[in-house]
Amino acid sequence: MATSITTSYSGEFAGKYISAALLSGKTLGEETITILPNIVHKQIMQKVSSNDIVKNGACDYSDSSTLTLSERTLTLEDFMVNVTVCKKDFLNTWQAAEVGLGGLGRELPKSFADFIIGHFSAKVAQRMETNIWAGVNGTAGQFDGFKALLAADSDVVDVVATDVTASNVITELGKVADAIPSAVYGQEDTTIWVATNVYRSYIRSLGGFGASGLGAAGYEDKGNNQAITPSFFDGIKISHAQGLGTNEMVAGQKSNFFFGTSLLNDLNEVKVIDMSDIDGSQNVRFIMRFQAGCQFGVGSDCVQYT
Repeated sequence: MATSITTSYSGEFAGKYISAALLSGKTLGEETITILPNIVHKQIMQKVSSNDIVKNGACDYSDSSTLTLSERTLTLEDFMVNVTVCKKDFLNTWQAAEVGLGGLGRELPKSFADFIIGHFSAKVAQRMETNIWAGVNGTAGQFDGFKALLAADSDVVDVVATDVTASNVITELGKVADAIPSAVYGQEDTTIWVATNVYRSYIRSLGGFGASGLGAAGYEDKGNNQAITPSFFDGIKISHAQGLGTNEMVAGQKSNFFFGTSLLNDLNEVKVIDMSDIDGSQNVRFIMRFQAGCQFGVGSDCVQYT
């Protein structure tokens, strides 16, 4: 007798699977931006600015500053995944993993259904990583990412990009660092998010080529034959943002960049439906429904290199 693998989770019970799918990409998995996990449809990001609040002393009360309150909204969008696959193909992979990884004492998914959920969750995480940085609202499966949001705000500090290589990456990173506003520079969570080619070039430059004071043997005089994981540039945190396009960088504070979702939403749904009892096929349908979106707070505190 065939075994059915139909599994269904909804509402908050789907939350742990939605969380694994959305929050396991590089940017969210490493929490290099602020994650707001329980937004109900939208959240207002309030921005407060003021002029110089310190004035000369006097006997009478007199307002010493003008406060300006403005708002920016992080609105969640609805997304879904509907995929049909052949159970036989996944079962072969599952059995191979069970024999191979299980024999090595490694942890396996608790069930075949969890194995399928894990496979597609990884695909969703990859899509979210791209959406966060390069997503364009209006394109199926995407919301406006930081590149589009920052480009629409004239207060954002813009730095003109060029082709970044190992020979000029120090100079180009320096341009971004120099453009960071004084109030942001030196803050504990100030970060420069860099595209893959920029990150790769920075690693290679640290391996040494007799420039930028590194010497021909590079970082720690070990050349390129070492595992270099850049964490800082001029004291500023460096983060590899896989969703950024070639030659792109963004700088600002982690506390000024937000990703929102609703892990407790009643409409969240994760299902694996075995079609064998329905139509006699060996197909499995995977269904996931969730909400996501991103936004930043203060545009004048952000730098975009593009």
